[in-house]
Amino acid sequence: MTAAASGSRTEGRTATVLVVSTRAAAGVYADETGPIIRDWLEARGFATGDPVVVPDAAVAEALASALAGSPDVLLTTGGTGLSPDDRTPEATAALLDREIPGLMEELRRRGLAATPMALLTRGVAGVAGRTVVMNLPGSRGGVRDGLAVLDPILDHLLGQLSGRRDH
Repeated sequence: MTAAASGSRTEGRTATVLVVSTRAAAGVYADETGPIIRDWLEARGFATGDPVVVPDAAVAEALASALAGSPDVLLTTGGTGLSPDDRTPEATAALLDREIPGLMEELRRRGLAATPMALLTRGVAGVAGRTVVMNLPGSRGGVRDGLAVLDPILDHLLGQLSGRRDH
């Protein structure tokens, strides 16, 4: 596919990046994963604002707010582990119409090649309305693995959701 054809397939598409981190939201440290996701989406033609950083306790409200804007893609980073305040998967699952378990299975498989900790991510992926939603881990490596999983299939997935037959 040419660059021009690729651009035409994503023209007008929007994406939201939600960073779930109590410490980053409090300014204890700068988030490093949100910009990676934003840059990846923008390189694929998605209109994406700055990542929204929220504390773990506000994840459900932030997800609902993001979905109210009906982006084509909503990617989260953080809050997928087993810490007492990690609730991103539960908050996300409550808003999904359909899950896409294969995305998370592949993310864990790829991550396992680098670290056994990849098996501990509890993120979910699916569809809420016509929005593709995927929880990525809060690590740079986990984010890169998740984006690598999405890269070859995202356009096809969005085409299916829009009812487009040329995907």
